[in-house]
Parts: sequence; C-alpha cells; structure tokens
Amino acid sequence: MFRGRYEHAVDKKGRTSLPARFRDALAEDEAPARLVLTNGLERCVVAYPEAEWRAFEERLAALPQFDQQVTRLRRYYVSAAVEVEADKMGRVLVPATLRKHAGLERGATWAGMGRHVELWATERFEAEQARLLGDEGQRLAMAKHLAELGL
Repeated sequence: MFRGRYEHAVDKKGRTSLPARFRDALAEDEAPARLVLTNGLERCVVAYPEAEWRAFEERLAALPQFDQQVTRLRRYYVSAAVEVEADKMGRVLVPATLRKHAGLERGATWAGMGRHVELWATERFEAEQARLLGDEGQRLAMAKHLAELGL
C-alpha cells in the first residue's frame, strides 16, 4: 500500500526520486522497482505497480468494446502508459509527454493513494489542496458522498 506525501526535485533529464517508502512497498512484490506511468484524469501522472496495472487492464478488457466512455478511457489512459524502472539511485525517468501533462518541471510531490500513486507538480498539488480546504461546501459534499459509499 502506498500512503503519505513526499516532495522531490525533477532534474533536467526529467528524473525524480521514487520515495524510499514507495520503493520498499514495491520491493515486497517485485525487484527492481517497476511502475507503469500514465496521464491522470487530473493534471498529474498516475503510477501503478505492474501487477496492479495488469489487473486494471484485465478489468478494462472485460468492459464493452464499443462503449464510447470505455474507448475514451483506453485512448487517454492506456495509450499514454509507459513502463519505467527505478535506477540504482532510486530515480525514475518521467517521459516528456507525461511531464508536460502534469506540468512537472522542478518540484514533484508523490502522493500515496493506496494501490497506486499520483505524481504532481508541487505547485499544482498545493493549489489543489488549498482549493479543497478553502471550499467548505465541496468538503461537505465529499463527506456526504463518502458516507453514501459506506466510508
């Protein structure tokens, strides 16, 4: 499981360090640390361990082939997916297309999301957090919806 937030730099080559706790979580399943990165539905990069990504692709393959929303998800999410491996220093290279999508230039925030991780430009992550915290109506609506889901 991935939890917590970690800030790291993005170097000129587009590499950023995978947090040690996330490397440890990946090492339980596979070595070396391998991830599948793709566009997030928000302006971030989403990172899955390979096994989680394969399970997602299997669920997606079982959905109706000609459903327009499924096709759009495949086109947006699956076509952007790339496999990456952490180097000996624990860094991963985020491809230019994904860096552009997320606005990753200097600072990166890794946000644990349970079975996957989000990688945000630190400024965007902080702005998103401030937006959520600053909108009481949105927080209450989220709490209500989560309660309806049983959380």
